[in-house]
Amino acid sequence: MVCRSSGSRDPANVPALKLSSAITGSRPRLALALFAGLLLGLSFPTPGWAGLAWLVPGALMFSAIGLSGPAAFRLGYTAGLVSWLVSMRWLLNIPFPVGAVAGWLALSGYLALFTGTWVWLATRIVAQVSEAGRREAAAVARPRATERNRLEAGASSIVPPVDEGPWRKAIDGFAALPWFRRAMLGMSVSVLWVALEMLQARLFTGFPWNFLGVAFWKNGPLIQIASVTGVYGVSFIVCWCSVALGGALLLVVTRPVGRFAWIAEGRLPLITLLIIVGIGFNRMLPPRDGARPTSTISVALVQPSIPQQLIWDDSAGPARFQKAFDLSRQAIATKPDVLVWPEGFLPGFEPDQLAAMTNLIRSAEARWVFGTDDRDIGPDGKPRFYNAAVVAAQDGRFDGVYRKRRLVIFGEYVPLAKQLPFLRWLTPIGDGFTAGDRPASFHLGGADRPAVASPVICFEDIFPHHTRSHVAPGTDLLLELTNDGWFGESGAQWQHCANASFRAVENGVPLVRCANNGVTCWIDGSGRLRDFLGDGHGDVHAPGFLLANIPVRAAGDAPRAPTFYHEHGDVFGWACIALSVLTAGRTWQASRRP
Repeated sequence: MVCRSSGSRDPANVPALKLSSAITGSRPRLALALFAGLLLGLSFPTPGWAGLAWLVPGALMFSAIGLSGPAAFRLGYTAGLVSWLVSMRWLLNIPFPVGAVAGWLALSGYLALFTGTWVWLATRIVAQVSEAGRREAAAVARPRATERNRLEAGASSIVPPVDEGPWRKAIDGFAALPWFRRAMLGMSVSVLWVALEMLQARLFTGFPWNFLGVAFWKNGPLIQIASVTGVYGVSFIVCWCSVALGGALLLVVTRPVGRFAWIAEGRLPLITLLIIVGIGFNRMLPPRDGARPTSTISVALVQPSIPQQLIWDDSAGPARFQKAFDLSRQAIATKPDVLVWPEGFLPGFEPDQLAAMTNLIRSAEARWVFGTDDRDIGPDGKPRFYNAAVVAAQDGRFDGVYRKRRLVIFGEYVPLAKQLPFLRWLTPIGDGFTAGDRPASFHLGGADRPAVASPVICFEDIFPHHTRSHVAPGTDLLLELTNDGWFGESGAQWQHCANASFRAVENGVPLVRCANNGVTCWIDGSGRLRDFLGDGHGDVHAPGFLLANIPVRAAGDAPRAPTFYHEHGDVFGWACIALSVLTAGRTWQASRRP
């Protein structure tokens, strides 16, 4: 009779043990974390291989499991740094080399802190629960300890001893948990991921760029959950499924399991995902006649595609205007209701230029929305300058103005410029702009079509909570004016569009974007990219104009039904923060117990 040991020294387990032992070293862990960071960076446009994002959170967490807190943070930080350096490489296209490199490194280094913090806290939570699993398994196995020792002694000449380090111990504890507790553990670390995204959107004025869920902006049924939870709900379900997938693969590698055991491991997040997608399909169905807009408004979006260097060149002002004017004449020939120019490419007008445009829109009986610099006099008697959007009525008089409320750091203002004057060397903007203090509404239609647009400028549309405040009950569409010419012809334009598309889903209204060099487009209230200015192959940088017919309410139509997110805001996100604080507190208390 051949004696076999039970547990980790079963000969059937030897290949799995050798494989698990091979990935416990620091170099394999680092390689896995770097690879995960690269995958996450590539999941955003461009190239936008969204499917890679399903692998990342699970790979990050299980590559760091069993490490000390500082070591886990360093591993997560390194992976996050790679991810942000890859996804935001377009910052290097800013035509100001010193500021471009400094901004790329500094912003990537800052944002990587959130990834490192997630890996650190997630592994602490997993370690605490896994240790409890090990203790429970040991308590069950203790009555058979004598027999097991005898069997192991008999098999010692057959199976070589295997070093069970912290990684293996943590995995054994994780595997010893019931599948439901493992699913709840995955849910806990996914809640933590959302909590950190909420903080990223708010700390130091916030920078909510390329959240995990944004990678799936083209997956219409999946992203409909954003109408309830904001983009954070998509990040949550992707993270939960990723951790479940990572746990399932670990069980396959390290333990003898059935052929389909890994499917059972992910049953709860998979069922949740299927429910979310099913509800999303239903939401994307055409609305009932009573809820469908009964009119449209035609909007001509002009994209002049002016390089940023020329925008800074005052002598190029006449050529810039003439290029936009020629495109506007072509657009006006299509008889639009509204003509829209983007942000920033022509900060001001000469009197003859303004007269030419006023005559053009008056002859077409159209309204004109354009980006420009605005100014007033502050309480100290000094002039204040604003990045603004203005709407001109059909008779040429100015009918409304919106002053940008969220300014781009080092792009529109320099923080601590008075205290640290040397910071001005990092940017060519001079004194910068003053922030506006309120949203605005532009009335673009006539008596039969209210067509109320809420303007936002540049990267304001990446802030979920900020854009929500712009959508009033009577708003028919969000109108964004932007200038992504700062970043040349790069992936920045598509990433900006991907982030902005969630504002349409969250608030249930179309988003119309007019950009200097892409992406000029319109997105419906379900987040679908309905039309964009391009060559059909994704090249969105050339000059031209796009005529978009946007559904709006007719006079007498009932107001649109608000989405849950628009009505209640970040209820889901704040709940995730509260649960994360509670979980972290319980984990810290448990770690202090002897």
